[in-house]
Amino acid sequence: MKAKVLDKEGKAIKEIVLPSCFCSKIREDICQRYFQAIRKMQPYAPNIFAGKLYSASGKIRHGRRLWKTSYGRGISRVPRKIFWRRGTQFYWSGSTISGTRGGRRAHPPKIEHFLKEKKINKKEKLLAIRSAISSTCLLEYLRKRYLSLSDLKEKEISLPLIVSSDLLKLKTKEFLESLKKILGGAFLIALKKKRKRAGKGKSRGRKYKKSAGLLLVIGKDENKKISGIDVKKVNELGISDFYPLGRLCIYTEKAISDLEKLWQKEKEKK
Repeated sequence: MKAKVLDKEGKAIKEIVLPSCFCSKIREDICQRYFQAIRKMQPYAPNIFAGKLYSASGKIRHGRRLWKTSYGRGISRVPRKIFWRRGTQFYWSGSTISGTRGGRRAHPPKIEHFLKEKKINKKEKLLAIRSAISSTCLLEYLRKRYLSLSDLKEKEISLPLIVSSDLLKLKTKEFLESLKKILGGAFLIALKKKRKRAGKGKSRGRKYKKSAGLLLVIGKDENKKISGIDVKKVNELGISDFYPLGRLCIYTEKAISDLEKLWQKEKEKK
């Protein structure tokens, strides 16, 4: 598979052969499985003393023919707390268990559930990454992920987007101007956007919603820092950078050569 290398004006300067990962079969099921395996949830659970911190004193007894017992009184055998007593007469109220007012939860979430690590095979990891990289070459995945680009035509953008490494030397203003020429209509989603969420989520610690924006993949020895765009080195790429499949990506020429070396090493290991 071949692709054109673009300059800062968005014009093709030469053509290069792409690594095999760009034309591999896309396995959406394995990509989803890998993404679910690396996800981490915030652990939560109730207080271990929840439902047991009542101020009323004493505990009811459940033995027969004993003092301070509920047996023989025509009441259910529910755990109770003592509010007051007059001699051998007690006033009890149901407590502790989930069926009572102020009691504990029946089946609360357990911390152990959140600390379990999901496992995935090494070969499946590689296959997922290959699939994710391959999806950046197809316009149908780009349209599927970004609804605002559903009318984007093949004439307007040629995937995969590969640019000359000289583009990284440009200043921020010049870099963004060249992106407009390279991306065309797709520049609308290139920069990260932040907006206020609608609904109750604002009061639940998730006030803002953010878009992912463009992913710029650079070589191991290259460096670039620009606000509003995610920049990742080839050796730091993960499934979370691409998922859901079809993210708008730009690769530098050096990143493509580094990718080829990485896949050659993986073949040698096999």
